[in-house]
Formats: sequence, C-alpha cells, structure tokens
Amino acid sequence: MNKMSKPHQVKFTFHRTLNDFLDKQLRNQPVRYDFSNKPTVKDAIEALGVPHVEVYAISINAEPANFDCHLFDGQGIEVFDHFSASSKSQVGLLRKDPVNLKFILDVHLGQLARFLRMYGLDTFYNNDLSDPAIIEVSNLENRVILTRDIGLLKHGDTSYGYWIRSDQPKEQLKEIFSRFDLSAHLNPMSRCLECNGLIQSVDKAKVAAQLPPVVRKEHSEIYQCEKCQKLYWKGSHFKRMLQFIDEIKN
Repeated sequence: MNKMSKPHQVKFTFHRTLNDFLDKQLRNQPVRYDFSNKPTVKDAIEALGVPHVEVYAISINAEPANFDCHLFDGQGIEVFDHFSASSKSQVGLLRKDPVNLKFILDVHLGQLARFLRMYGLDTFYNNDLSDPAIIEVSNLENRVILTRDIGLLKHGDTSYGYWIRSDQPKEQLKEIFSRFDLSAHLNPMSRCLECNGLIQSVDKAKVAAQLPPVVRKEHSEIYQCEKCQKLYWKGSHFKRMLQFIDEIKN
C-alpha cells in the first residue's frame, strides 16, 4: 500500500500592516503554509487572508519575486506592505500608487467621501454603485478603491485598493492621511461635498434669488459647484470645517 506523500511546506513572513489580515494567533510571526500541488505565491497569500493589492513587494529566499512564482518545499517568503517595501532597497516593487491620487469608495463610506472632498481630494462615490462598477471605474480612471470589504480587494481585476480598518469616519480619515502622502494633493474647500464637482466663485447677483435672506444680507462672496450647482458661502459651518481640516492635518 502506498503511503500518502507528505505535504510540502513554506514559511511566510508578513510585514507591518499586512498582519491585520491574518488570524490573531498568526500575526507578527512566521506563518507555515502547507500545500500538495504547485500554487502561486499570489494564491497562497490570498488564501491566508491578505489581498494582493495591499502587497507591494515579495522575496523568496531573499531574492525578489512576483505573484506568479510557484511555491516549492522549504522556501522562506517575505511579503511587504507599502511602508516596509519602500524601506527595502534590495526588494523590487511590484506596484506603485497612482501619481495623480484619486479615490473611489464603496457604498458604506459615504461620510468618509464627504471628508475627503472637504480636503479637495478627487473622490468618486455613489451609494448604489455595484462592486463590478467600482472596479471598472477604478481601472478606467486609475482610482484607489477604499473599502471595508476585503473580498472586493481580492477580486482578480482590482488594481489599486486599501482596506479601511476602522468603522469610524474620523478614524478612517486619519488612516488615509497615514497611509497615503496627501500633502501634494490637498486643496481644502475646492470640491463639492455632495457630488465631487469643483467649486468656483460666482457673481452673487446671478444667484441671489437662490440664497436665504440672511446670506444675501451678510455675505458678499458666494461659491457654486460647477457640476450640481450647489451654493456655498463662508458661514459658521465653513469655519467649523476649517478647524476640522487643521485638526486632522496636524
């Protein structure tokens, strides 16, 4: 009688934020992965819970590797997130974030979309957009998908994405500031909070009939979204938003 062959085994080391995707008992330590066929590195990484779009570099036995490499018994594999990959000059990057940073958010992140638009960040959001539509827009416009759904980031057609760890909008915003270098992309109060259109100064006389009486009386500077025509002015809400913007930036 033939004995069953012993399964092959490799060990993964996941760096920094990639540990967030692992079972708690596996975090921040080498992870054993058993296999009997010849899976690719990508197959194994996602089987362990880590979406490919959060992986920025891979090494096998200290040599640069890519997602299509097949596993062989006894290998030691390191998987790097955005932060750890950028600090390892000997590891070739598998991906880079888009130069012109733009976002698209899933249907559960409406408040975060408003916050990002407050900072002038180009943010696509529609509360009835399907996952396939999100992926399509992301790829067509090179937008980073922000989502609480790890499955969306594991989809084979997803190119750019980040999993939002927190379920609190203010903490989510802090995450985005921590993860992405936003300094070159900020232009506060330049986008409509409702539709993402650009806001421009408008002749007050042309829109006077649409303004509340107190605004017509007390405000000379009026602004309008070029897309949805929503009107804005620098009232008390404007000052509160500026305070909020400075709080998160600092």
